Amino acid sequence: MSAPTAETGALTRSDVMSAVDVTVRGEVERLTALAVAGLPHAYYPATGEFAQTVRGVTRPDGVALQREGVNLRYAAMAALGLARTSDEAQRSVLAGRTAGEIVRLAAERAETSADPGAVALAVWAVAEVENDSVDTLVARLRGFLDGRALPTVDAAWILTAAVAASSYADTSDVVASATRLLASHAGRSGLFPHTLPASAQARWRAHVGSFADQVYPLQAFARASVLTGDRSLLERANTIARRLCDVQGAAGQWWWHYDSRDGSVVEAFPVYSVHQHAMAPMVLFDLWEAGGDDHRARIARGLGWLNRHPEVVDELVSERHHLVWRKVGRREPPKAARAIGALSTSLKQGLHVPGLDRLMPAGVVDRECRPYELGWLLYAWLSPAKAAADD
Repeated sequence: MSAPTAETGALTRSDVMSAVDVTVRGEVERLTALAVAGLPHAYYPATGEFAQTVRGVTRPDGVALQREGVNLRYAAMAALGLARTSDEAQRSVLAGRTAGEIVRLAAERAETSADPGAVALAVWAVAEVENDSVDTLVARLRGFLDGRALPTVDAAWILTAAVAASSYADTSDVVASATRLLASHAGRSGLFPHTLPASAQARWRAHVGSFADQVYPLQAFARASVLTGDRSLLERANTIARRLCDVQGAAGQWWWHYDSRDGSVVEAFPVYSVHQHAMAPMVLFDLWEAGGDDHRARIARGLGWLNRHPEVVDELVSERHHLVWRKVGRREPPKAARAIGALSTSLKQGLHVPGLDRLMPAGVVDRECRPYELGWLLYAWLSPAKAAADD
């Protein structure tokens, strides 16, 4: 496999990591090549859709990869990543199509989707890949901001989409409304609960937000600060990033659940591979390129976890299948540790049940891979490094 490149001679984000860790470039080249080789496993050529997941299953004749379900969000995310690769690479993955064609198909399907996140991602992808805007989809973003409860991730994607589409449509009202929604529901620590408002969740877990609930608002605030010139938004993004970095694991782990009140870790596991190789790099680069703090050392540490993970002997990067396995989790009844952590911290901030790591140790590899994970990997690392990030 050869590493894909979006623009010959363009300085990429992996290039600017050399001052921090000279091994990153080689690792990124390996992973981006793997992503291009792996994405066809999740693609349905007949419809131009992407699966919900690709799962490694054991059969009498050996191990096989099994595609399951369909996910509109993941189609847009995969297309955003593939758009950073060459036309040849896109057509190889997409059975002759380009990323732009997948974006158009996703936008058509988003017209009738009730999922705010899918609509937002379609707007974002149309803007960045097709340099265009779909007025009906932008209007739907406005409708989602009508006062209803929204998942934090969806609200952040609406803001990012409105920023992306601002060159092709008047989205200033969407930017302002989505910014207000996010800013008004941040916890005291600057971190976020899972739903806006938090009261829309069960009381015992209203304070809890996932890693995704932090990084997508971070990204949205950073990008909105560039568009609007509002430095307070950049400082909000800095606050989120500093807290996540402060509690990053010793081996580079980006933990799973956080307390929006004080920024502490509610539940560490699972550790998701996509957080390590794609999501954290993507948003922390966006922050730095917007004029915020430089967290390249933390990016390198998190990426290193893929190969130096202390929790399991098994490899997470499967060269054989061209996939990165989804996560390392606990040996536990389904979501038991998450519920215990949420309940104990709802009673008292920072309260954790002693002995949980011994009773429910980490050590289970989830052998599935979702296409957005590989799409975000490409998007995070093949995006050109912007001038604001120059040393």
